[in-house]
Amino acid sequence: MHTYLRRAAVALAAVTMTVGIAACGSADEADNDSGSGDKKNDGPLTIGLLLPEDQTARYEDFDRPLIEKKIEELAPGTKVIYNNAKQDATTQKQQVDTMITQEVDALILDAVDYKSVASSVKEADDAGIPVVAYDRLAEGPISGYTSFDNNKVGQVQAESLLEALGGKAKDGEVVMLNGSVTDPNAAMFKEGAHSVLDGKVNVGKEYDVKEWKAENANSDMKGAISSVGKDKIIGVYAANDGMAGGAITALKAADFDPLPPVTGQDAELAGVQRIVTGEQYMSVYKPYKPEADAAAEMAVKLARGEKVDSVATGTVDSESEQGVPAVLIDPIALTTDNIEETVVKDGLWTIEEICAGKFASACKDAGLQ
Repeated sequence: MHTYLRRAAVALAAVTMTVGIAACGSADEADNDSGSGDKKNDGPLTIGLLLPEDQTARYEDFDRPLIEKKIEELAPGTKVIYNNAKQDATTQKQQVDTMITQEVDALILDAVDYKSVASSVKEADDAGIPVVAYDRLAEGPISGYTSFDNNKVGQVQAESLLEALGGKAKDGEVVMLNGSVTDPNAAMFKEGAHSVLDGKVNVGKEYDVKEWKAENANSDMKGAISSVGKDKIIGVYAANDGMAGGAITALKAADFDPLPPVTGQDAELAGVQRIVTGEQYMSVYKPYKPEADAAAEMAVKLARGEKVDSVATGTVDSESEQGVPAVLIDPIALTTDNIEETVVKDGLWTIEEICAGKFASACKDAGLQ
C-alpha cells in the first residue's frame, strides 16, 4: 500500500473550501439536497466507481484506493465495483449501463466526456441510483460533486509562470498547452490561466488537446517551436505534469539551454523530480484525500437515502443542473521551496522516492535530505 494511504493527516490549510453561488429555492436544488428515501439505512452497500483514464498516475495510485478505503470505513463490508474507461466515452457509457444492471446503491463517476455522459447519468437517476460527480462536473441530474477549485488551479499556474518570467514577461512568446476538450476542468484551468496572463504576456501559440497525453503535448510543442521560433519562446503553460513532460522532451530535443519555465499539475512523481532538477518550474499539488473522502461520504449517505448537507460546503451549477451540493478544495503551487512541507509531509511521496538514483545529487542541491 502506498505511503499516501498510511498518512491520515492532510494539512488543514490545503483544504480551504470554496463554494459556488447557486439560485435559491429551485426545484433542482431541492431534489439534489434530498436523499433517495427508499435506499438502505444501514449495513453493507454496493457502490460503483468509474474513473476516466489511466494515463495520469493519480487515478489508479491515489483516487481509487483512497475512495475504497473511506467507503470501507464508513460502511464496512460494502462492495465497490470499479472500472476505468481508459479515455473512451463509449466504454464509460457501457460501464454505467452495467452499474445500472447490477443495481448499485450509488455511483461515483469521473466522466471522460462531461457532456456525452449526461444521458447515462439520467438513466442512472431514473433507475433510482444517485450519481456523485467526481473531479469533473458531469452534465445530467447528479446528486453531488467533489473537486478542486479548477479556475484557481489555472490562476495558480499562471501566477507561478509570471513569477518565473519576472521582468521579462513580454520579452518573447509564451506557448499554452491546454487540457482535453472533453474535460470541463480543462476549460476552467484555461480560463483561470488567461485571467492572469492576458495583457501580461504574449501568447505565441495555444493548443487544446483531444486527450490528456504527453505525446499530444510533445507534438504541439514541436509545432510551436517551428512556428514561433526557438529564440522567441520564453515560457510554457502546460496544463498538467504529463503534458509538461511531453513539452520538456520537445524543448530538450530542440537544444533549449536553459529550458524556459514550464508549469504542470498533479504533483506526479516524475513532475516533482523534474522540479528538483530544474527542468520543470512548478506543479499544482491537489491533496486527493479530502476530495476522495468527500465523494465517499456523499455516495454512502445518498445510498442510504440521507441528505449530504453535512458533507457539502456549498453548491455549484452545471449547464443542466442548479444547486448541486459540492465540496471544492483549494490547490497549492508546488516548487522546490515547499516540496517537503506539502507532498512529503502529507505522504504523497517520500524523500527516498523523489531522490532515488540519478535524482540524488539534485535533491542534495535542493536541500532535500
